[in-house]
Amino acid sequence: MIKKVILTPNPYRDGGFKTVLAAQKILQEAGLETKICLPFEVDKSFVLPRDIRFSRLDRELNWADLVICFGGDGTILHMAKAATRHRIPILGVNIGTVGFIAELESSELQELARIAKGEYTIDSRMMLDVTIRRGPDVVFHDLALNDVAITKGAVARIVHLNVHCDGVQAMDFGGDGLLVSTPTGSTAYSLSAGGPIVEPDARSILLTPICAHDIVSKCIVTSDKRVINVSMAPNARRNAFLSVDGGRAFKMSMGDVATIVCSRLETRLIRLKDRSFYDIINNKLKHYD
Repeated sequence: MIKKVILTPNPYRDGGFKTVLAAQKILQEAGLETKICLPFEVDKSFVLPRDIRFSRLDRELNWADLVICFGGDGTILHMAKAATRHRIPILGVNIGTVGFIAELESSELQELARIAKGEYTIDSRMMLDVTIRRGPDVVFHDLALNDVAITKGAVARIVHLNVHCDGVQAMDFGGDGLLVSTPTGSTAYSLSAGGPIVEPDARSILLTPICAHDIVSKCIVTSDKRVINVSMAPNARRNAFLSVDGGRAFKMSMGDVATIVCSRLETRLIRLKDRSFYDIINNKLKHYD
């Protein structure tokens, strides 16, 4: 049963923290204990309101039963790793974006009162575990709920990539990069790059080339049991950059190997409304018309 809730507003989207304060009032009136925590450090020039008491996220995660994120999908993705590692489910409230992962719009805050009554379900979403090895050393490790992007960066040249699945070459191409996505991430960057829409509870890994410079490199949907290895081709002349869920990029050098597998951890998302995935897709994609 959920009793203690962390509220994590994106201060750049929730102007004046009006949405999170309205949600806090609803939850407290329903009998739940709440704490407001910033999901990330804000710029030094950003002035936080003095009448709101902010708690430290790293401390509150040790006792919470639920994290509610206020912002876009980026805010949810940012919080997913920490919440998942603490075995805490997440609920997203969308503010001003399409928000495929979010459960509620900012106009639907009254639905939050159902949490105290136990009127919710929990969806489990697979995650990806990504490791970069430089010789015998691990130089990078992270989790992804949406995707792992390996790109050419800002340099106006292509990057040549070799992609192996279980040791067998699956792709060898030059282009802007490669996306390795979960089904949850199929409606994000992968969709813009021409990848398919995949039901979020499917167990698969998507390999989507970004602007490949040949006509045969197409998206491949693999089993979640595959071990994906990505490296720069021997004739590559530039570095590649790996980014997890749109986060800070890590520079890959020649000889580095990125290994991506299905993680043993899963993100758990709270659901308050009985909606089909197809209803969500049809409604959200209307924003692109």
